[in-house]
Amino acid sequence: MKKLAYSVIAIAGILALLIYAESILIPLVFGVILWYLGTSLKSLTTKIPVIGKKLNTTMVNVLVFIILVIGFGGLSRLITSSIDSLMLSYEIYKVNINSLLDQVNESFNINIQEQFNTAQDGFDYGDILGSIAGSISGVLGDAIIILVYAAFMFSEETSFKNKLTKMFKSSDEESRVTKMLNKIGNSFGDYIRLKTYVSLLTGIVGYIFLAIMGVDSPFFWALLMFLLNYIPTIGSLVATVFPAVFSLMQFGEFGPFFIILIGLGVIEWVIGNVVEPKIMGNSLNLSPLVTILALIVWGQIWGITGMLLSTPITVIMVIVFSQFENTRRVAILLSQNGDIQQD
Repeated sequence: MKKLAYSVIAIAGILALLIYAESILIPLVFGVILWYLGTSLKSLTTKIPVIGKKLNTTMVNVLVFIILVIGFGGLSRLITSSIDSLMLSYEIYKVNINSLLDQVNESFNINIQEQFNTAQDGFDYGDILGSIAGSISGVLGDAIIILVYAAFMFSEETSFKNKLTKMFKSSDEESRVTKMLNKIGNSFGDYIRLKTYVSLLTGIVGYIFLAIMGVDSPFFWALLMFLLNYIPTIGSLVATVFPAVFSLMQFGEFGPFFIILIGLGVIEWVIGNVVEPKIMGNSLNLSPLVTILALIVWGQIWGITGMLLSTPITVIMVIVFSQFENTRRVAILLSQNGDIQQD
């Protein structure tokens, strides 16, 4: 009974920490992801002709950090310019929507123009712009914190192994912890790397399709598809519907809407059900039900960010639980087929 009470208290404490320390933990988690991406870049920098092999660890870390900063800055600028472009065309979109509503009224004799105008009056265009600007400022502020976290992780790499050695008296215990950390690192890194390849493919194909269709700011929608592809099931659905609905505002016709909806749906289905399984394989070893439940739970805790991180976090939980006798049953329950590896 005491164990149950302690477990409940521990879970409640962890949930409270995750919720109330959200502003600290989320940038930290993204800092870890950025650090993992940075380690992949580090292996590439050593292959640079002539100078690659002459770079020491410090120089490689500095070079990778500069690349990450430039990447963040360029991405932020592209996002800002895309949103500005969409906002400048707001009045045109409003006219197109009114034209579309007139077509609906004439075709089906349903007067929804008045209801739409009433709902539209509740929106302040200035407030919308202010909200978007505030969101961008928040993202840029978090980006700086994330980069700082990643920079310190790069600087800690060389000393971490020595710290780990001094933490444990027994070499067996140290070996076990090291193997577990390596396994977590490899699984987490493989997921981020492979999922990024799949998401990048989705974004590129989506960009080409939307550009051919003449949709405004195709890069913005392709970036949205890229990011939402990290969210299991729901992400692909949202990434398909959003650009299609936007096309109604841009073109004021149902034809492009259905073409874009079907086209993006086919892209998401083919990549998600044909390409991704071949690339990812069974590397996650997660039950589909657990994946959906994790999506919902982490979505409640950290919102959209929690949805993005739900799968890698759950993979890490399975790995950690599989290393201890008391929690191994939980790992088996969370896994896809009950087969778990333990060191």
